[in-house]
Amino acid sequence: MTLSVEAETDVNFPFDYEALANRVILYTIEREGFPYEAEINLTLVDEATIASINRDYRQIDRVTDVLSFPMLSYAAPGDFSGLEEDVIDNFNPDTGEVLLGDIVICVPKVFAQAEEFGHGTEREFAFLIVHSMLHLFGYDHMEPEEATFMENKQKKILEEMNILR
Repeated sequence: MTLSVEAETDVNFPFDYEALANRVILYTIEREGFPYEAEINLTLVDEATIASINRDYRQIDRVTDVLSFPMLSYAAPGDFSGLEEDVIDNFNPDTGEVLLGDIVICVPKVFAQAEEFGHGTEREFAFLIVHSMLHLFGYDHMEPEEATFMENKQKKILEEMNILR
């Protein structure tokens, strides 16, 4: 797996955020049974930057905690069966890795939400990574049943990793 991390703002987490991101991403990949090596980009930004990205790409003019930009299309969430049918678009020709997608996390929101929900920044950061990874695998939470399914998956993954509230 290749994880490219770019900090476009000051990142003062009290933990090794690159190591945690790597661990959470690898675990989620294995847990979901993703059968390929993957390439993921993680960008850490401030509130103004994520608001701008949210406005430009989603036409929502506000700050958010995390944005996910999947590079793949799935027949169904978590169905990885057709990825080899489009090698040119789905795989990096230099590495052979699947171009899974991009994750953008708002650093100030990690701190604010950790305080709001009464847990540590490490747990909040890990939660946002798991949430985004599930989006990169095609899951969504637009409908109530999808939201419940995704929430249960997120909770189970974090519990299995012993990253608790």
